[in-house]
Amino acid sequence: MKKFILKILTFVVPILVLAYGIDAYLSNNLRKSRVFAHLEYPIWNDILESNLNADILIHGSSRAWVHIAPKILEDTLHLSSYNLGVDGHTFNMQQLRHELALKYNEKPKMIIHSVDATTLQKGNFYNAEQILPFMLWDEDFEKYTSNYTSYSYLDYKLPILRYYGETDAISTAFKMSFKSSTNNEQRIKGYQGQERIWNQDFDNAKKIMKHYEVVIDEDLKQRFNEYLKACKASDIEVVLVYTPVYIEGQEFIKNIDEIKKTYTNFAETYNFKFFDFTNDDICFDKSYFYNARHLNKNGSELFTKKLASKIKTDLIKK
Repeated sequence: MKKFILKILTFVVPILVLAYGIDAYLSNNLRKSRVFAHLEYPIWNDILESNLNADILIHGSSRAWVHIAPKILEDTLHLSSYNLGVDGHTFNMQQLRHELALKYNEKPKMIIHSVDATTLQKGNFYNAEQILPFMLWDEDFEKYTSNYTSYSYLDYKLPILRYYGETDAISTAFKMSFKSSTNNEQRIKGYQGQERIWNQDFDNAKKIMKHYEVVIDEDLKQRFNEYLKACKASDIEVVLVYTPVYIEGQEFIKNIDEIKKTYTNFAETYNFKFFDFTNDDICFDKSYFYNARHLNKNGSELFTKKLASKIKTDLIKK
């Protein structure tokens, strides 16, 4: 029996060592890319390598990523800032970034959390490739992403298995082994203003349905509550911000008042601020948007100036 086990180990161990070596080669090179996985690797790298160095962290979805410019906040508030907005994701992935940010970086003084109709809605694993270089044997990534269907249990446990069929990722990793990055950084401290004009996204949505009713996921709602409670206990000021939405986009959400009331209640419970910019003048000018939910660069810079002024008046000088 011992001889049999020894033979098995003699066969298996070299394969695992080789697999891990290939896995490390692919992952270490893939994470160097600034454009693969929709520009998310530089943000994950800054989190995990303790490079945030921020007094203010910005959480949220793509509406955080393209709406809130850290440099403008810094110029007004004189506090270092970093935008952790994660494209296409609701609170689940936002919470992962928050937990990792606290684990590997200094605690921020303030969090600006961009909330909206979909923050507490259950989402799909958009852009699943963004965790490929980081997920092996990592309990945090497994905890927050294994509930999606993109990866199996073994993908988190066995080297190289998750790269099966990921031809674009493998190709990118090989290319990155010969150069440090694919191009200049496009997200500055996590933010990227969009040089875009109004498109047909909203018109296409209206062709599919007359209104959209948001279903709040009770588990995410409870976790959001625990997140705010933990921030309060850690003396981290949280500012909930409903950033501008084009007026017709607001009217498209059937239960938007219920959604806003949820955030108002959270803010009141923990004595945090909730700034609702959905009645701001920006929301009535289509030239500031590229679709009903997203500001273009001009709109985001104007909005960030208003947000910074609001924070300075209501919080910094209180």
